[in-house]
Amino acid sequence: MNERFLPAARRFARLTTRVVVSHPTLWRLFRRPLRANFDALAPQWHDLVSADGLAPLAEALGRLEAPSARVLDLGTGTGKAAQLVAERFPEAEVLGVDLSPGMIEEAVRLLPSELAGRVRFQVADASALPLDDEAFDLVVLLNMIPFFPELARVTAAGGTIVVAHTSGAETPIWTPPETLREKLEPLGFDSFQELAAGSGTALVARKAKPE
Repeated sequence: MNERFLPAARRFARLTTRVVVSHPTLWRLFRRPLRANFDALAPQWHDLVSADGLAPLAEALGRLEAPSARVLDLGTGTGKAAQLVAERFPEAEVLGVDLSPGMIEEAVRLLPSELAGRVRFQVADASALPLDDEAFDLVVLLNMIPFFPELARVTAAGGTIVVAHTSGAETPIWTPPETLREKLEPLGFDSFQELAAGSGTALVARKAKPE
């Protein structure tokens, strides 16, 4: 995400993130206009995230102790993060979900044929995912609002989440690392790692296994 992200859309995305992370019940007020914004941006979105913008996610994936077989990419947009994960983990099955039907349409169109058997996309609201409990051993968020109870619910015990921001604190959809820790620790996450790569940052956390 860069300066070509329309200023009004940047401001609205930042406002939405700040409000929803603090007061999740207010998401219902922002869901429809945010979806409309991203539907409008979908045709040009793929070009707004550069290879440098993917650097923090790539760095975080490189720090994982073991390959992941079941991966969820929340807020997949046009699928760049989902593609990166699938290329990094050749045995992985990757599901990319996004609130915007326009984004999902673009993600399907842009998916390389060699990944089509392992990567699929679905329209879904990350605050109430139509997915099973503990269904994924890796959950990835690239420039995405975190809905913490759902993150905990769909991440398997011993699984990992990666929250990456392409431009660090300048990313319109940005959650500070201290807030991520504060929200995730009570939900059973630990082993936090913070990192920076390219122009962005990422936080890695593990969901503890029951003792």
